[in-house]
Amino acid sequence: MEQFLIGLKLMLTWHNVMFALLGVAVGIFVGSIPGLTVTMATALMVPLTFQMDPIPAIAMLLGVYKGGMFGGSISAILINAPGTPAASATVLDGFPMTQKGQALKALKMALYASVTADTLSDVVLILVAPPLARLALKFGPPEIFSLVLFSLTIIAAVSGRSLLKGLVGATLGVLFATVGMDPVAGTSRFTFGYVEMLKGIGLLPMLIGLFAVSEILIRVETPVRETLGKLLFKDSDRPEDRRVSWAEFRRCLRTILRGTALGTFLGAIPGIGSTITAFLNYGMAQRASKHPERFGKGELEGVAAAESGNSAVCGATLIPLLSLGIPGDIVTAVLLGAFMIQGIAPGPTMFQEHGRVIYALFVGLMVCNLGNLLIGSLSVRAARGVLKIPQRVLYPVILLLCFVGTYAIDNSLFDVQAMFFFGVLGYVMRKFDYPLAPLLIAFVLGPMLENSLRQALIMSEGHPAIFVSRPISLGFLVLTALTVAFITFKLFRRRLKTEG
Repeated sequence: MEQFLIGLKLMLTWHNVMFALLGVAVGIFVGSIPGLTVTMATALMVPLTFQMDPIPAIAMLLGVYKGGMFGGSISAILINAPGTPAASATVLDGFPMTQKGQALKALKMALYASVTADTLSDVVLILVAPPLARLALKFGPPEIFSLVLFSLTIIAAVSGRSLLKGLVGATLGVLFATVGMDPVAGTSRFTFGYVEMLKGIGLLPMLIGLFAVSEILIRVETPVRETLGKLLFKDSDRPEDRRVSWAEFRRCLRTILRGTALGTFLGAIPGIGSTITAFLNYGMAQRASKHPERFGKGELEGVAAAESGNSAVCGATLIPLLSLGIPGDIVTAVLLGAFMIQGIAPGPTMFQEHGRVIYALFVGLMVCNLGNLLIGSLSVRAARGVLKIPQRVLYPVILLLCFVGTYAIDNSLFDVQAMFFFGVLGYVMRKFDYPLAPLLIAFVLGPMLENSLRQALIMSEGHPAIFVSRPISLGFLVLTALTVAFITFKLFRRRLKTEG
């Protein structure tokens, strides 16, 4: 309790609150634009935090994350084009409500469901992360290796339709992580004579290249429209079609709480992601409804189900990041990089070494949620203006920000070249349907995987039996094997059905 009170005092300054609210505003703005993902926004904001203190820097990035989750629903509801992948399920009932003149009602329900689920998920994070971190302090190198291997397997399995393609992405990520100096022998690896590569590949050039530059390359392939979207339907003049009453919110509350529980549980498992939880909760809400035939035709509860399912993931993905040092999704992988830039290494020792900062950020999560509610309420009416931004202006500006942000890291053109390399790599992978998430997260976790493997083998004098002789390590290895077997069985059964 003392730590929380100290965190409250540290966070609640006008300077910190201002940056948290700025992050929320940026997240809502970027999330509402189809094609501009929350990951891209967070990655582009990281270079701005270099000279900032840890609390306002991370609070701003958390604000971008939270604001972007709601922002994605704006274009999904107004023009049938989800601003983020997580808002894909919101389209199913959000846009039909717009067609009926109930766009404002749909946007407000999306906001209320998003903020409610996000806040409750953050409460679970605050309660669960500290004791989980204390438990993780008992992990040795064998347990850490098995845990990271299990996490990478799950991420590779659920990030795309092919386990093999996911594993290829994860393998590439680990390979890129080995570039630079060998942490044990002190010799160079895969530098190809480039002095700049002795320090390894930078996280930010990879991030910005994979998720911003590749997106721009994908977008310029398609014919450029003058604006992002066109509103074809007018709002109803009836007051009940423009607001969410307390009775309507209470009717949807059970669905919101179900989405919160589902999103929090699944979000804490690395790699599951908000898109999956949104569709799962939407399907559960439809099956539990007394009028399932209304779903897909402009049902308010459908909007609440989708938004609560995806937003509850926000707090949950921070549980493995803060307590174990393992990012729960792509955005938390970006946050991991931001923490490390600030000299803070997420993981079991984080609460001992930087306890005050962490509890200040817990308070910051609540500030961001409140800001999401306030700024989101204002943006509901102003959302139409965002959709009028010309694409021929928007994408060149984003590319310029990519260049400036990457160069600012070390004032190095080599980083800019690396950014464009990963931009092209990301473009090629997306064209051939290879998921990017396993590559990025494996790159982030690669050093942890390698160090724990080599430390464990040194402890056992080279005997790999150490990984199966310790119960926790063996448990994670069994889970890894079961995951691979289950996914392989599903793919095999699907192929049999297709051929039959």
